[in-house]
Amino acid sequence: MISLSESLNTALSEDTFLRLTLSQPIPPMTGGSPKVTVRPVLLRDETRYQWTYRIGSQEHHENLSVEELLQRVATVFCVTFADAHLFTTVEDLTFKLHRSGQVRFKKSKPSMKAEPDLSHNREKQYLIPVGVPCPFLIEIGVMLPNGQVRSAMYHKFRQINRYLEFVNDLLPHLPAEGTLNVVDFGCGKSYLTFALYHLLTRIHRRDVSIVGLDLKQDVIADCTRIARILGCTGLQFEVGRIESFQPREHVHLAVSLHACDTATDDALAGAIRWQCEAILAVPCCQHELNEVFGENVLPGLAEYGIFRERFAAMATDALRARLLDVHGYRTQILEFIDMEHTPKNVLLRAIRRLSTVDSESDARRAVYDRLKGDLAISSWHLERVLT
Repeated sequence: MISLSESLNTALSEDTFLRLTLSQPIPPMTGGSPKVTVRPVLLRDETRYQWTYRIGSQEHHENLSVEELLQRVATVFCVTFADAHLFTTVEDLTFKLHRSGQVRFKKSKPSMKAEPDLSHNREKQYLIPVGVPCPFLIEIGVMLPNGQVRSAMYHKFRQINRYLEFVNDLLPHLPAEGTLNVVDFGCGKSYLTFALYHLLTRIHRRDVSIVGLDLKQDVIADCTRIARILGCTGLQFEVGRIESFQPREHVHLAVSLHACDTATDDALAGAIRWQCEAILAVPCCQHELNEVFGENVLPGLAEYGIFRERFAAMATDALRARLLDVHGYRTQILEFIDMEHTPKNVLLRAIRRLSTVDSESDARRAVYDRLKGDLAISSWHLERVLT
């Protein structure tokens, strides 16, 4: 027997969902809402499901995630409402709870047309546009074969495009000719590694040599499989540790996305030693400073655990940026993705200076030393591995 929950889950996961209506209150209405309707809406570039109901003359709205919607429907159908009508691009499904306690099910041809792209009022010129099939996005499950972005993956689609904007800004600082050599430290499932490859080879028509490095053998095997399917010449994945990796050629761009704790520092140290033209780093969890802060560092703040943790993360990234400046880079700290999607939203973007003046170098060193002094830090991981 097909259930409403299963059918709704399938429609949401396959991006065929259009509308859901719940009606026939149980028991007959005594002041509650006679009907609930659910439709997809786009909020801050992420799909939500608007739960709409009316009490008296006032209409109410709640915007739910996929998980919240599935849980809500499972809770109210056959308890609060006896009828459910699920509209999809493939078919219409009707579920009715009868007096016997059984749910009867009927299937019919689709009666509702798909609404225009939910993002119609938020037009944005993405480097990878909506509606144009992109092979790697299709392969990793972000996009459907027709170019439509899966509703549940829109935040990932937006993150990928945001990342490509940062990389695009770096291109004038990389060699204009020849093969671009890139190392992606801690590449994981490599959504962004494949995105980088797409930008450089498909959009900018550059020859590349990109190495994705990670400790997990099964992850590297899967990334290698996808690269083979997509025919990604110049892209390879290797199992290895960040701190011991040795490149075969000069590395122009070093990338470290969500490498845990001091692994980010190991990646930065490698990039500095190799004198990479550009560095992109999105740090992950950061514990080192949190464990070594003295009692005199902002005692009114640091005695609260959650504030101490957040302050330690900000202090770590500030130290990283200042130390990159000391070693000849012009460094920015930017917002990678909206905080609502992930708290790990800080991006360090560093571009190697073409020349340095001794007085300016001394000034940058003084700023770095002063920051260390303010934090009461005598030494820390990145500084130690560089010396």
